[in-house]
Amino acid sequence: MIDRQEVLEFAGEVGLDPNVVEKDYVLGWMLAGISNHPRTRDSWLFKGGTCLKKCYFETYRFSEDLDFTLLDATHLDEVFLRATFAEIGQWIYDESGIELPDTARAFQLYANPRGKASAQGRVGYRGPMQRQGDPPRIRLDLTDDERVVRGGERRTVHHPYSDVPGGGIQVLSYCFEEVFAEKFRALAERERPRDLYDVIHLHRHDTGADRAAVLEILTLKCEFKGIPVPTLESLRGSPHHGALRADWKQMLAHQLPQLPPFEAFWDELPKVFDWLRAAPMQEQLPVMGSLRSEIDQTWHAPAMASSWRAQGVTAPLEIIRFAAANRLCVDLEYQDEAGRTSTRTIEPYSLRRTSAGDLLLYAVRSQDGQDRSYRVDRIRGARATQQAFAPRYLVELSATAPSHAPEIVRSPVRAPSPFTSPRAPSVRPRAATRSGRPFGQARYVFQCSYCNKKFERSQYDGALNPHKTKDGYPCLSRIGYYVTTKY
Repeated sequence: MIDRQEVLEFAGEVGLDPNVVEKDYVLGWMLAGISNHPRTRDSWLFKGGTCLKKCYFETYRFSEDLDFTLLDATHLDEVFLRATFAEIGQWIYDESGIELPDTARAFQLYANPRGKASAQGRVGYRGPMQRQGDPPRIRLDLTDDERVVRGGERRTVHHPYSDVPGGGIQVLSYCFEEVFAEKFRALAERERPRDLYDVIHLHRHDTGADRAAVLEILTLKCEFKGIPVPTLESLRGSPHHGALRADWKQMLAHQLPQLPPFEAFWDELPKVFDWLRAAPMQEQLPVMGSLRSEIDQTWHAPAMASSWRAQGVTAPLEIIRFAAANRLCVDLEYQDEAGRTSTRTIEPYSLRRTSAGDLLLYAVRSQDGQDRSYRVDRIRGARATQQAFAPRYLVELSATAPSHAPEIVRSPVRAPSPFTSPRAPSVRPRAATRSGRPFGQARYVFQCSYCNKKFERSQYDGALNPHKTKDGYPCLSRIGYYVTTKY
């Protein structure tokens, strides 16, 4: 498990409450546990806004829940869910040190508006912030009442923390076109702020999405739900529209460093519908700052939120990237060549690196519309404002797709047969201090004689590696005593 300081530093870089960042960190390990368990690995399809953020591109909306479509309806069973998550919780603790207390885990089955069975889970955790009192919880929304049009695909989960497992984290998820169509359908059915926010971000990223496929999947999903395919007019006339505007701040502000104006997102919807109907698109915006001779054409900024501080960059680049993705101006505190510091309001567009290794931020000065470039090492501070801007250039600071994403291989995914045993998870390289234990394999359990932390061993050996106590401090003991054998 990472330490509290890493959470605080990353929270400072992205401009969010540390508790929100801690939850994002735990979400990554929760996905690792689900994607490694033999009963959920190939039958739980990850979807929704968290899927967008963790598997496709940086939306900067830090989510609080995990949504899955279950390909095996028998998994919608409280006994099954409790037993499975007890095993997942133990695996996550063994691999990361994050605790998922049994007493802070609950599942409830209910009938959805269509009268079909669904389930909601609340899974508590003890993470690096070591908060006192009741543990914070992650919500899981589980259903088999969905039409899955395309087969799932394995996606790499973005985990911008120092304890990412060797080989990364992969999870079975909806393909991009199905995520887009599902978000569009959700916007039409309930008009919640997060759906509008995600749909606009999906459209803003030039992902090369198959427009015809999005429309086809959207049509089939709306047919399955018994609702008409949405139009701009139907959204405007929806009884939920008033709540959409009224709830914009309440439902989104805590997930973002700065809340963009509602109008900036709502007014962009006509462009989304134009794209969906294959209407003639506007001319492509020009690229800013890429043609200068001193620019290193082989370098590209990370596609997802990352810790720039770990790369020796102290400027708040993630705040600037957030503002660019949300089309917000930035108050930039900048030191000129004479050592004088002043603040100017800019529209951020792109980040380049020169052949000499200097990072340059390309922007337009809001005051007079002048093109400018700023050396990143002279940026002393940045604050996203609520002043929206209409792009004059292609916004490249918010990249189109995660650079680490695997090559996409799409294939139909079927529910496991009840007559065959579940497929064991593939062996992934791990950091040396992690066991990489497959589920169901016999292990010897030893408990530290000082801090009582438990460890599992493939052999009967009570020698312990260096480790930390549950409070995050280094433990001085290297001796464990035998507790039990697990199978």
